[in-house]
Amino acid sequence: MIVLDNLITQKIIIHRQEGVKSEQNQTRLLIDYQLDKQRFSYFPEEHWFPDKVEIKPPVAVTSTGRSSTARILLLSRVKMVDYEVTVFTGSLDQAATYSDVYIKLVGTDGESHRTQLIDHKGSLAFIKGAVSSFTVPCSVSIGKLLLIELDKQRFSFFPNEDWFPAKVEIKSPEEVTYTVPIYRWITDSKVHHFREGTALRVFEDNRRLGKYRDKELKRRKEEYCWEVYKEGIPHCIKAKNPCSLPPEVRFSFTKTMQFAFTAVTGMIELRLEELVNCKKKWKDMHHLNRALWHKTHMADYVQKHWKEDVFFGYQYLNGINPMLIRCCTALPSNFPVTDDMVFPHGQSSLEEEMKNGNIFLVDYKLLDGVKPNVINKKKQYLMAPLVLLHKTPQDQLMPLAIQLKQTPADDNPIFFPTDSEYDWLMAKIFVRSADFNIHELNVHLLRTHLLAEVFTVSLLRNLPMVHPLYKLLISHTRYTLQINILARLLLISETGVFTKYAASGGEGMITILRRSMSSMTYSSLCIPDDIAERGLEDVPNFHYRDDGLRLWDIINRFVQGVLGYYYKNDAEVKQDSELQKWISDIFVHGFLSKESTGIPQSFTSVAELVKFVTMVIFTCSAQHAAVNSGQYDFDGWMPNAPTSLQCPPPTKKGTTNEATMLDTFPDVSTTVHGMAVVWLLSKQSTDFVPLGHYPKNHFTEETPCKLIKEFQERLEEFEANVKARNGSLGVPYTYLIPAEVENSVTL
Repeated sequence: MIVLDNLITQKIIIHRQEGVKSEQNQTRLLIDYQLDKQRFSYFPEEHWFPDKVEIKPPVAVTSTGRSSTARILLLSRVKMVDYEVTVFTGSLDQAATYSDVYIKLVGTDGESHRTQLIDHKGSLAFIKGAVSSFTVPCSVSIGKLLLIELDKQRFSFFPNEDWFPAKVEIKSPEEVTYTVPIYRWITDSKVHHFREGTALRVFEDNRRLGKYRDKELKRRKEEYCWEVYKEGIPHCIKAKNPCSLPPEVRFSFTKTMQFAFTAVTGMIELRLEELVNCKKKWKDMHHLNRALWHKTHMADYVQKHWKEDVFFGYQYLNGINPMLIRCCTALPSNFPVTDDMVFPHGQSSLEEEMKNGNIFLVDYKLLDGVKPNVINKKKQYLMAPLVLLHKTPQDQLMPLAIQLKQTPADDNPIFFPTDSEYDWLMAKIFVRSADFNIHELNVHLLRTHLLAEVFTVSLLRNLPMVHPLYKLLISHTRYTLQINILARLLLISETGVFTKYAASGGEGMITILRRSMSSMTYSSLCIPDDIAERGLEDVPNFHYRDDGLRLWDIINRFVQGVLGYYYKNDAEVKQDSELQKWISDIFVHGFLSKESTGIPQSFTSVAELVKFVTMVIFTCSAQHAAVNSGQYDFDGWMPNAPTSLQCPPPTKKGTTNEATMLDTFPDVSTTVHGMAVVWLLSKQSTDFVPLGHYPKNHFTEETPCKLIKEFQERLEEFEANVKARNGSLGVPYTYLIPAEVENSVTL
């Protein structure tokens, strides 16, 4: 390095031009040089235009042996071109930095110098939500922008803060604007590379940039590792706690504070803190009624109608577990119901009603033989019922018969609506308790949370930011890893709330998850196939089905448009090795390499890819909303969904009364813990992002951006139709209204 008048020349190249000599027989040298200037102390950054530099070398020796002074002329007056750089700092809490920020632009024809970004805002240029513009000069045009290099350096005595840049826009001298999506926390002073926003599949990326793609995936595979939580269930992210996750997938500061606040004060908000440690039975229904102080509109309705048969049947269609009911074409051999039992006046027959598609079955056989929990040193009871329902001429779904255990026996009577009030009510209570446990573990935890985590980990390990599928799916993975880690720590761990206060907690929980896993199929995750397989296409007043199918179609059309834009034929799908690795990891780690699930091991066509991605988005958004958002509505009133029951079911009829029911209900402590949990899991945070909204839009091309807008417009039209329909319903179905459906699994 040579110092010239306090300027630093980084590189000097000397070319000797043979045969060109002056009259004094001296050789003229041309020097190609680069100069770098550094801001001094706290002075602002100024532009500088050098005219020329003359260098007088020491002594030159001529061909005659005499020494003389040679003059070296340098190239000068290079015309500079300016790039307008706009940096968008995220709107998250604590997203700001007061560090010095540097950028380098890399294009097809060259690159800029590493340039500090300084404007009139000074230290406020990168505060939360700031949009700041800068000029980056280059000696020549760098061509088409490929990537940027970004780093921040601690300024003076200021601490080193984390920084969350959302994106950077670069306007070239040719009036072309490039967008570089970032949406990552920069926590160190290293140089980070971010690609220009155009989506590229691995086989169309050039060799020069391939190293950045490989480097990104290598880093991600070190950060996001698979781990076996329990044998026989989907694998999960390897992380001891939320703090061990990379910062870009953790809760925002707002979400963290609100979630912690809700968890700590849930009992206080529900005015239940005085009951937390009470292990006594409920004295009477009056005391139990007073416990449900905080009521949503639906929770109030449930409290008033929970005993009614019509509401019991309604919940199988439009409650938080619409996943078990199916059309019955033949009675199971272990459910010996006869015509005389259910049609005592000969008004119809089971055979005729089944032929007409009016008989439905709910079978809780997954719970058979599950070891029940011990709560507060008292044995609990969990049944595996069979429930027969009938669609009446009034289009109501009414329960016909309930058998509480799988094996017929004299001490396992079949209960009917014609039995005494409390015999029939107790039978329904045991069914509702079974439904609570199968819903939480199979329908909610396994089929939404655990699968969403598998989709997320595989995405982060196998697809770089520049991949079109990463851009499409990343918003549907927001907060999923952290909420699942918290669930493993606080809900289903050995000391978790579910483990301690649910009938299926502990050993039974893993048994149910394994059984549920072994029976899960690809078709059951795709609502059009699932509804058809369960024979529910024509059931009236089935709002989950109607709204779910419409949402599936809207999502599918959006996915078809986006992926069809990037994959023009089946050969391109097969050629994408990153895409194939994504589905392969899902098959191995999510579905445990079981071909019986029907999950594809690879993608062979665009249609196959579109269907699977539609299922992923639907599962992470609409399906989770359908089985999660109404938990407090339906389960907040304990008698409608007891987490556990502490007396065995009646073995013969005519032995039950209100006292029997109160003795059977979970104790006070168990009840209020259950209420607090479903309250927590139903509470929407202020940074909720509804389906179809992409505040972190990774797409920059016109076509996918247009498709997103069309997607949002279809969702708005659908929402208007649902609200119009709900206006004429006695019980509105709101859980699949797009504005109420979160984009990802966050609770």
